[in-house]
Amino acid sequence: MNKKVVVLGGGTGLSTLLRGLKQFPVDITAVVSVSDDGSSTGRLREEFNIPAIGDLRNVMVSLSEVEPILEQLLQYRFKTNSDLNGHPVGNLLLAAMLDVTGDMVGAVSAFAKILNIKGKILPFTEEQTTLMAETSDGEILEGESKITKAGKVIKTIYYKETPKVVPEVIDAILNSDLIVFSTGSLYTSILPNIICDEMTEAIKKSKAKKMYICNIMTEHGETDNFKVSDYVKILNKYVGTDFLDAVVVNSKYIDVDIQDRYKRLEKSEPVIVDEHELKKLNIEVIADNLVHINDKNQVRHNSMKTAFLIFSYLIRGE
Repeated sequence: MNKKVVVLGGGTGLSTLLRGLKQFPVDITAVVSVSDDGSSTGRLREEFNIPAIGDLRNVMVSLSEVEPILEQLLQYRFKTNSDLNGHPVGNLLLAAMLDVTGDMVGAVSAFAKILNIKGKILPFTEEQTTLMAETSDGEILEGESKITKAGKVIKTIYYKETPKVVPEVIDAILNSDLIVFSTGSLYTSILPNIICDEMTEAIKKSKAKKMYICNIMTEHGETDNFKVSDYVKILNKYVGTDFLDAVVVNSKYIDVDIQDRYKRLEKSEPVIVDEHELKKLNIEVIADNLVHINDKNQVRHNSMKTAFLIFSYLIRGE
């Protein structure tokens, strides 16, 4: 019987990780944050009073086993002067399926059959949620899209409304062998899956090992000047205990020209692995060359190598 792995996250980071992990013999449950309120997702949220669906679409595509042309279709964004402008086809189809099935879990499950998805995809909640942040200078920011754009140091993050976690999410957490906190935006993709009592209690109660895949680059407006230990400390803070067993980090040096580009255009820099601080946190550090530079010269995790490290950790000691 395959081991059960729950992966929590959102955005590009989660999709990248899942593309690699689906190649290994594990039972995957992807838990996706649904607090995004920007772009097409934000417009559909406002018009149809539904949770954010953009990250769900991306995760469905990453776990699907379909022809590339269908993937291209789902990701295609309309370019028009009408209200369709900027909407990906997949978002519209998912919004329609939600109307047909009556709930988000049912809509995603129905699409899973159509797309031959490997694993299970669950929204964190089926309710509309508004992400809030208080900055170090006391400003209150409302909405995910405003938090990163503000470019300030985040003091704390929370929901405006108390979200009701999808019951299947809690069941998956309690019955998993490994819980993976994906790479991605710390405050707006990872923490939205954690910041409620129901979820933190399930994470602490679960007997599964807990692993964090740390970002390779910092993100302006969220993790400026962060080292690896800073990410770990923030996750520990919101769960309320030093709960992580392992952290996966990149050991490859980022070329100077790419560093300069990131610093100039995105106010971002490589995340430093501060091993001396990590030792104090009693966490295993798993380091490897995980860098993949895509055709847009963007730094991404190598999905297969990262997934291999996860799988190797999972089966260790068998």
